[in-house]
Amino acid sequence: MSETTKPVALITGGGRGMGEAIARELSAQGYRLALMSPSESCEKLAAELGGVASRGVAEKAEDLKAIFDLTMKTYGRIDAVVNLSGHPPKGDLLDISDENWTLGSDMMILSLVRMARLVTPVMLKQGKGAFVNITTFAAYEPTLVFPVSCTYRAAAGAFTKLYSDRYAADNIRMNCILPGYIDSLNHKPGTAETVPMKRIGHVEEIAKTAAFLLSDGAGYITGQNIRVDGGVTRHV
Repeated sequence: MSETTKPVALITGGGRGMGEAIARELSAQGYRLALMSPSESCEKLAAELGGVASRGVAEKAEDLKAIFDLTMKTYGRIDAVVNLSGHPPKGDLLDISDENWTLGSDMMILSLVRMARLVTPVMLKQGKGAFVNITTFAAYEPTLVFPVSCTYRAAAGAFTKLYSDRYAADNIRMNCILPGYIDSLNHKPGTAETVPMKRIGHVEEIAKTAAFLLSDGAGYITGQNIRVDGGVTRHV
């Protein structure tokens, strides 16, 4: 495969934690990378992996447009998108301000819609493409600890299904990964004991799942919310 025909992956939140692990896994599998994150971490990682980067946050449309434009200017194509945002504000359910609910919507729903608007025409022209949205294991088992996140992550799953229905026949796929307790964060003592596997998950496990869902090996998987949580969620 020549350099110009290698697939291209655009990753938001692609500087640290799960985003960094996904970037490293995709790079190892031959993808060329375009990374976005709020800090210089995306730039450092892109330099290490031979990609390009643009600082930005998922909730700002202009930042999404900037990384999209950089990707197309650099590579001329986009084969895979990983949508990963930061954590929205927390608080007691009715004490959360309108501004923080709106921020959560921008971060976790409109970011997906805006990225899809930008990238879908490119993938239609190419004849294929795949998206992976990183949400949370609590999307369908809500907890009052994370009310904004639970509300909008569930909505992200609904949008994912709607998008997949609309574009499946065009060979463009979209799925969600719902991580459980992952070692990208510091968890309270005893958290691992609440997980049937009795351990915290590794960012590399999320990365390998994402890489599979973006690959041709997952070519018949679309519109799904796939839990990677060590069995912590209960619904079947």
